[in-house]
Amino acid sequence: MIIKNKIRWTLPKGKNASELDRKIMAIQEKGHLVPTRSLIKTKAQIEGIRESGKINTGVLDFVAEHIKAGITTADIDKMVYAYTTDHDAIPAPLNYEGFPKSVCTSINEEVCHGIPGTDIVLEEGDIVNVDVSTIYKGYYSDASRMFIIGKTSPEKEKLVRVAKECLDLGAAAAHPFGFVGDIAEAITTHAHQNGYQVVRDFCGHGVGLEFHEEPEVCHYGKAGTGMLLVPGMVFTIEPMINMGTWEIFIDEETGWTAVTEDELPSAQWEHTFLMTDNGLEILTH
Repeated sequence: MIIKNKIRWTLPKGKNASELDRKIMAIQEKGHLVPTRSLIKTKAQIEGIRESGKINTGVLDFVAEHIKAGITTADIDKMVYAYTTDHDAIPAPLNYEGFPKSVCTSINEEVCHGIPGTDIVLEEGDIVNVDVSTIYKGYYSDASRMFIIGKTSPEKEKLVRVAKECLDLGAAAAHPFGFVGDIAEAITTHAHQNGYQVVRDFCGHGVGLEFHEEPEVCHYGKAGTGMLLVPGMVFTIEPMINMGTWEIFIDEETGWTAVTEDELPSAQWEHTFLMTDNGLEILTH
């Protein structure tokens, strides 16, 4: 992404330019989108986000122990709320922009933002995304996992596996002073090689001090585009991979749940990552 005459990185008043400042400003002068200084987390902030991530991971581990055919997605919501609050944390989705539950549960052709309900029963063969976000002492973390209920079809099983591979390859492509588009190209390439499409309507995002921050981490695109990745940035990668078309629609009944346009299955995995001098560190699992 080329941003003409857009100055985002400036020197603190009264301070000389550091090596980091000079490097970022040189890239900015070439017209690339760079982060603002506020997106670079301090050591204390990173530790806070890391602690939030530990609870977030614990929530998903707890769900993994109990998810099975016959339970409802409302049961999952109760698990998430109970575990989170028992650890002195807050489920970030609850009441966020009117979202009514503590977790998103998206089944089969549902792409994301599925609302748990007492009438939604998990069945043998379902694939389910459980998306958990946690606030702990003011710090946010965000992750999701796919769960296969019992035994499913080889086609769904492959979709779930490839979606995880897309996340892993996207993370491996992210390097300090690379670009968000490097992540996108790695994900797009692997999805297309397996005959799948990447959802374009939703993306990953910065996280940590707020639920959603810059940058937008698009999963569909070309290397060398998007925001510059700088050590200290914290963001999610969360590719949504569809068996059929990438196009989606929002269910009118809920106003939240995104569904594949052709109603073929979708799968998603998500982690929160910290960019370090040596590449990405996973803060959630």
